Amino acid sequence: MSTRQAHRYDPSLSFKFIIMGRLPHLHGVIFQWKNIVKKDRGGEDPLLIIEWVFLSHQRSKRMTQPQELVAELIRKARSRIRDLAGCDFVCIHIPISMRSGQIMKAMLEHLLQENEALQFALDSFTGQISIHRPAHKIFNQDAKFALSLKSVQSKKPLKALTMFTDASGRSHKSVLTWKDPQTQQWEADVVEVEGSPQVAELAAVVRAFERFPEPFNLVTDSAYVAGVVSRAEQDILQEVSNIALFDLLSKLVKLVSHREQPFYVMHTRSHTDLLGFIAVGNRRADALAAPAAMAPLPNIFEQAKLSHQLFHQNTPGLVRRFHLTREQARAIVAACPSCTQHALPTLSAGVNPRGLKSCEVWQTDATHFPEFGRSKFVHVSVDTFSGTVFASAHTGEKSMDAIKHLIQAFSFMGILRELKTDNSLAYRSKEFCSFLQQWGVEHKTGIPHSPTGQAVVERTHRDIKRVLHQQQQVLKTEPPSIRLARALFTINFLNCSFEGLNPPVVRNFGANPQFDIKERPPVMVRNPETGKAEGPHDLVTWGCGYACMSTPTGPRWLPSKWVRPYVPKVSGSHG
Repeated sequence: MSTRQAHRYDPSLSFKFIIMGRLPHLHGVIFQWKNIVKKDRGGEDPLLIIEWVFLSHQRSKRMTQPQELVAELIRKARSRIRDLAGCDFVCIHIPISMRSGQIMKAMLEHLLQENEALQFALDSFTGQISIHRPAHKIFNQDAKFALSLKSVQSKKPLKALTMFTDASGRSHKSVLTWKDPQTQQWEADVVEVEGSPQVAELAAVVRAFERFPEPFNLVTDSAYVAGVVSRAEQDILQEVSNIALFDLLSKLVKLVSHREQPFYVMHTRSHTDLLGFIAVGNRRADALAAPAAMAPLPNIFEQAKLSHQLFHQNTPGLVRRFHLTREQARAIVAACPSCTQHALPTLSAGVNPRGLKSCEVWQTDATHFPEFGRSKFVHVSVDTFSGTVFASAHTGEKSMDAIKHLIQAFSFMGILRELKTDNSLAYRSKEFCSFLQQWGVEHKTGIPHSPTGQAVVERTHRDIKRVLHQQQQVLKTEPPSIRLARALFTINFLNCSFEGLNPPVVRNFGANPQFDIKERPPVMVRNPETGKAEGPHDLVTWGCGYACMSTPTGPRWLPSKWVRPYVPKVSGSHG
């Protein structure tokens, strides 16, 4: 023994290091090796053990990967050999279990690329790394360590079932939801779990691994849970004071470590307005986890955003419905990709003569919307006073199609007094004129082949098409009648203007006296023929660029720039 101790270090031999033990109790040996042929040893042991290296009993992390334990042993051993001999190892033995056909160099490169701790532990190391053990009984005993690089966790999404998890600290709900690939219906597994939201969501993840042995993708909005799952395979756990958390972590490590089919885990941001299947599934999990009393009551701004996602109403419509500031409403519209691509519809009525009350003057025309297929002929009627619109999709634009459209329009907006159309064959046919006579409707046509007298309905064509394009993502699989009904609801009930915050349908059917047209103060009007001022006349209505006066010959429509307030002359008194 004394001889052995005095001569245990051989200056002519280099130092080596090997990882030994069995997880989680790894240790290492600093040794020297005499290159003696086996038949010439004569009982002499080629192994010179210099020092044993052990890990700390208390680890810095609750979950530690085997690669991190190996890196910690290498770091401690390299530091120790510098203190003992002032040099580095010429070889480090890291036993790795290899499958047939694998290349050693590729395996080592993969190991270093995937583990940051090993990169730091082997920084500036110029020696060799071996995955084999020296031929000695100490290194090849029963409790021998071999690092496994096999992993069931995929680095990219799988073409498999996708599951979403979420949890709530207030409702204590642990939610697991997925879309059944056979029925295309959403399924859910909801369990109440006491504890923090992280514990509840971890419980949902454990249920996912217990329930689905086949390949799957796991999506969670908890960065903590995503990190735990991504590190769980073959991890060494350190006991924690929270018994429920420790039990869940133990189950997770066991399930992942013994799993045969691959899985993929990803973290997604919660409460976003992004498009796509991942965001939709995450929002569904959020809704399932929310308390029942809270689910339908998001704050006003969120309600406005959700409403705009469905209907794409304009800025004044959001201000009126949700009592937002103009800046908030504009921010919602500006953040909408559909509304930035297609300009928002407005209620600008132009300067065409119009009715002074609802159902007095309508303009009717037909336009084409190819996305509707056979029903691409969209007939449109608009009330020139209120701006209320009715549209219907037909397979043609003949007189019978126009008659069918007007009957539907009557059921929605009422019976009109005067109808204005263009001079097309459908509106000049005997059947169409007879139909209008039966309903007591006066019919006027514009200049042949000229839309100048149909400006109101032409703008309405544009507005309907824009709203249809904006709502396409929500309703692209719906039939034309449903898409058109949603667009009409937006135009008639939700959209308005800052000049008048009442939507068209309120102006059309409003029985409140405040909606009645009242004569305004007297005004002076410039006669376009003589250039002289005439009046005073009573102002009936005023809009953007137009005005209507009550004159002895009847209502007169003029550009608003020719109208000035009437100021009576006051005769002065002379004393």
